[in-house]
Amino acid sequence: MDKIKKILIVEDDCNIAELLSLNLRDEGYEITHASDGNLGVELLEKGGWDALILDLMLPGVDGLEICRRARSMTRYTPIIIISARSSEVHRILGLELGADDYLAKPFSMLELVARVKALFRRQEAMSRNMKMDAGVLSFSGLVIDPIAREVILNQQLIELTPREFDLLYFFAKNPSKVFSRLSLLNQVWGYEHEGYEHTVNTHINRLRIKIETNPAEPERIVTVWGMGYKFTASQTEG
Repeated sequence: MDKIKKILIVEDDCNIAELLSLNLRDEGYEITHASDGNLGVELLEKGGWDALILDLMLPGVDGLEICRRARSMTRYTPIIIISARSSEVHRILGLELGADDYLAKPFSMLELVARVKALFRRQEAMSRNMKMDAGVLSFSGLVIDPIAREVILNQQLIELTPREFDLLYFFAKNPSKVFSRLSLLNQVWGYEHEGYEHTVNTHINRLRIKIETNPAEPERIVTVWGMGYKFTASQTEG
């Protein structure tokens, strides 16, 4: 029997929170609601959540800070931001901080439920794929272990966020193939929405800082102008 998914909702509008809770409980999820950012952080840090649904404008600690804290934790928790801040700037900022999806208020409850299900499907598929492809990958001093989720560069452990690891591992499993930013959003983030491509650039820039000898002239994750990016390091026996 599958374990019941536990979802934390951090939302100060009690009417919205109640509607979210009712709809998600109808799908068999276990729901906990925090009505302000301080309680949200406290519950988040207790751990054990399978997803986080997060408003940005909250009393106490704001939603972006909660998103930052969630992404600093070892365990990866899918995050959907819901907010009346519907501008492109806030969508991009939320995604750059590590949110998996963003819905602007007002939104359809059916759409929200569909997005939650899609996140869980994507996470489970990626977990299965990593277990199937459990072999360590080695590329000219760069070693990627999908089970331990560790990256070693020239015998030094490299600290990556969960999303940075997923992106690097995807590239490493597909060396020399060119991927557009939209394709990477679909393959690694699990959705394909125009306007979010900037978050791919941000993650690639951060990866380059961590794994390239000279991030300004990358040799591993290379830009293919007009097309996208590809991973070019030659593979060695791992």
